[in-house]
Amino acid sequence: MNPYLDIILRSTAVYLFMVVALRVFGKKELSQLNTADVILILLISNSVQNAMVGSDTSLSGGLAAAAVLFILNFIVKKLIFKYKFFSNLFEEKAQILFHDGKADFKKLASENITHDELMEAVHEHGIENIKDVKLAILEMDGNISIISGDKNLKQTHYKRRKNRRSLMRMN
Repeated sequence: MNPYLDIILRSTAVYLFMVVALRVFGKKELSQLNTADVILILLISNSVQNAMVGSDTSLSGGLAAAAVLFILNFIVKKLIFKYKFFSNLFEEKAQILFHDGKADFKKLASENITHDELMEAVHEHGIENIKDVKLAILEMDGNISIISGDKNLKQTHYKRRKNRRSLMRMN
């Protein structure tokens, strides 16, 4: 087999694997990178490098693998934009966590969001009481948006992040 065709096929397989893995393990985790996550990304990239290029450690082999990844990413983004099927397949949807005074406890649990995290988002948006929240949405990127009924409140951006305390509670 042509060595460059082999690199193209291997790189495509690794790319598709990573897309599926991110979909299964949750893309929202990308908005919350901590030290362990960065280490994981570095180790994954190192572990799949040989799977993409095989025994070809040349500059041209590495560039061919990188080019395939860029091209695949470009194609996937075009397909997501053009076709709803691909958008549903590759992108997570925003989730309503709280609507008109009622929390969706099943959604909160499925997204591993504690009451304390939701309250932190509410407070960071300048709202003192959860009764004043009209809508709380877990966005596609893992951030929580809060909408209140009060037009005088300044709306801010809350970036959901994991801290040691919430990581310890999960274990």
